[in-house]
Formats: sequence, C-alpha cells, structure tokens
Amino acid sequence: MVGARFEQRYSILLADDDLTARDALREIVAPLGYRTLVASDGMEALEIVQQEIIHAALFDMHMPNMTGLEALQALRQFNTELPVILITADSSELLMRQAFQAHAYSVIPKPVSPNIVLHTLSRALGRLRGDRIH
Repeated sequence: MVGARFEQRYSILLADDDLTARDALREIVAPLGYRTLVASDGMEALEIVQQEIIHAALFDMHMPNMTGLEALQALRQFNTELPVILITADSSELLMRQAFQAHAYSVIPKPVSPNIVLHTLSRALGRLRGDRIH
C-alpha cells in the first residue's frame, strides 16, 4: 500500500436514496482517499457517470425513479467496463441472477460490512487497473 494519496486518483460513485446510507458509505471509502461522488437515485447516477470519470460505483438496489439494477442495465448500454457493486437487503436468487446477467461486479447484502465494502472495492479497482490497492 502506497498510502491514502495513492487512491485519490480513483473516483467512486455512491448511489442511494437514503442520506444516512450514503453518508455511511462515504465514511467507509473517503478516509482511504477515494474521491467520492453521490447520487440520490439511479437517474442521477447515470448523469454523473456521463459527466465525470468514475472508476467504480456502488448502487443501492431500491431507489426511486430507477433502481440500482435498472441503472446498471442502462449504464451497460454505454459503459461496459465500469465495475458496479449492487447493495441490497433483498438478495434473492432472482435478483442475484439479474444482477450478474447485467454484469454487476458484485452484490453486497445490507447491512453492509465496511470490511466487505472495502475488500470488494479494492478487488474491483485492482481488476480494472491491473493492480492491488491495499
């Protein structure tokens, strides 16, 4: 690990309609130096991805206007490489199948474990860039 400044080059998008959940995710990833951007729904997340350089995204499954899965499916029409991690309290077999058909990088159950979020994010970024973050 090179240090927190090393990760600053990575931008992470956090999409969740629950402000408390967004803040909790930000508190998990921001201390490592990741640049964090936030969205309150899937539509806003798609707008951000089209305007900013994003290296990984965490989408809550249940959001108004557009679910995390719907946002992922729409995203795949113009960006096939971005690692998207879905977060859900409903990890049914159907949802898991749909998530992986839409090429989700991973699905994390709620309540989230900070260690699982960081480990999954590290793997996603490492795979994307061909290196290990920590």
